[in-house]
Amino acid sequence: MVSRSLLSPHAAPTRPALPLLEKGFRPFFLAGAAFAILAVPLWLLALTGGLQPGGAFGALQWHAHEMLFGFSTAIIAGFLLTAISNWCGRETVTGCPLAALVGLWVAGRAALFFASHLPRPLPFLLDASFLPALAIVCAAPIFAVRSRRNYGFVGLLFGLALANGAAHWFALRGDLETVRLAHRFALNLIVVMLVIMTGRVVPMFTRNATRVSWIRSVPWLEYASLAAIVLLTLCDLVPSADKLAVILSAVAATLLLARMRFWGTRHVARLPLLWILHVGTLFIPLGLALRAFAAVFANIPLSSSLHALTAGAIGCLTLGMMARVSLGHTGRMLEPARSAKWAFVSLTGAALIRVGAPFLPSTHYLQGLTVASTLWSAAFLLFVVGYLKILSSARSDAR
Repeated sequence: MVSRSLLSPHAAPTRPALPLLEKGFRPFFLAGAAFAILAVPLWLLALTGGLQPGGAFGALQWHAHEMLFGFSTAIIAGFLLTAISNWCGRETVTGCPLAALVGLWVAGRAALFFASHLPRPLPFLLDASFLPALAIVCAAPIFAVRSRRNYGFVGLLFGLALANGAAHWFALRGDLETVRLAHRFALNLIVVMLVIMTGRVVPMFTRNATRVSWIRSVPWLEYASLAAIVLLTLCDLVPSADKLAVILSAVAATLLLARMRFWGTRHVARLPLLWILHVGTLFIPLGLALRAFAAVFANIPLSSSLHALTAGAIGCLTLGMMARVSLGHTGRMLEPARSAKWAFVSLTGAALIRVGAPFLPSTHYLQGLTVASTLWSAAFLLFVVGYLKILSSARSDAR
């Protein structure tokens, strides 16, 4: 029997000589996970004065920049390069061109880390080149077959490219406050992507696995949730619209929770590949609700909202999708190894501790960050250990 793709029933690309370069998810998931293992501990070293990466960004904004434009974009690239070829029935990029795209991403990470030792424009040029290149590669098959349903992803990639360029530009000018706005805009765009992606696949995956017939995606809730997030993204570009942004955060959180009412979350406890996606999705309304509460209650730190969206939503959803896509697109059963199950537990713990750390007494704050960092790195190390062979070897079904 021929195995069908996780994301679509068709698309059969020509196989490159090196299995690692057969599909975009293979090198980008490995590279993104390896970067995740190192990036947060390096940030802790910078926080304690042991390192000063980032050049004009400074250590704090380097950390924010690299989690958004380093780690997150690697996983987004791996997912979209694979999904688009299946949605459109046309290949995106494989073989040597894929290797070149991965190399461009790696060059950006190295340039940002060693920015203080390089000519000032070089990190800008290297890092800012990746997202436009990715957007063009993704746009080609989408526009070729006029897949209007997916035009939004191309726009979001170009939006991320603009945010990245703006962050670099204002960092070089010493305007770190505007750099923070660019990073907030990029985070919002990634959240928009997550809302679209989870609405498309999480209820479908859950219904297929649990056979619970009432599980479904409710279109008006999906559209309303997405509209609220998009409006919030636009409001965050206007500092004077901060009160409206708080209201939109609360509205979006409510709508995002309401849509999950029909997703059957209570049925997924024994299914690791599903519960990690549901947990990651729940972190989105949690982060937005914390943002709204932080504007009203002085004892709720805004950083908890930020890390619910980053460590929680982005972290859990990316790891969950990496684990699932890697199995499905290498012809394997959708049953994760024990190491992956522990990775999900470890990452969930890391996210919860990171969200809760700002509530700790100042004497224990760094300890909380250290525990969260250790669990975060352990989760992605477990993924690399469990999936290295899967991602670097040929499909098990010989397709």
